[in-house]
Amino acid sequence: MKIILPGYIQTLMLILDCAIPQGFGQGVESTKSNRATTQMKIKIGSSTFIATLDENPTATAFKATLPLTVEMQELNGNEKLYRLPDTLPTKASNPRTIKNGDLMIYGANTVVLFYKSFPTSYSYTRLGRINEPAGLASAVGSGNVTVTFELAGKP
Repeated sequence: MKIILPGYIQTLMLILDCAIPQGFGQGVESTKSNRATTQMKIKIGSSTFIATLDENPTATAFKATLPLTVEMQELNGNEKLYRLPDTLPTKASNPRTIKNGDLMIYGANTVVLFYKSFPTSYSYTRLGRINEPAGLASAVGSGNVTVTFELAGKP
């Protein structure tokens, strides 16, 4: 026996069929595996750290400035900063906690590399994060430091 549905239910079913993407039930992991990530090398003296850049307009604009070698200034015993000559697009928010290895933009042109974790009330736009920040604090030291940012080649 064939069931006939009212017209509004048939229309709703058609809309849902078109709106639900193919592979919807495959889970989040398959979506993440298709997403391209950008790896960046951060060279400090004889140490090299690999960072993963976020997928946002700020990180995209920052990538366009690479490679970049700068003198980063010490600030507060937990971060190094460098003021870019040009501004980047930003969407600042308060992360509540800064983590060792975070790479952020303060304002629209100040690159900040954090080498200690701490709570914060300031707002930043995230660029990315060093994948394995162990040893970062000793690499940057307690004063100003020369840092090179460059895109990493394919692994």
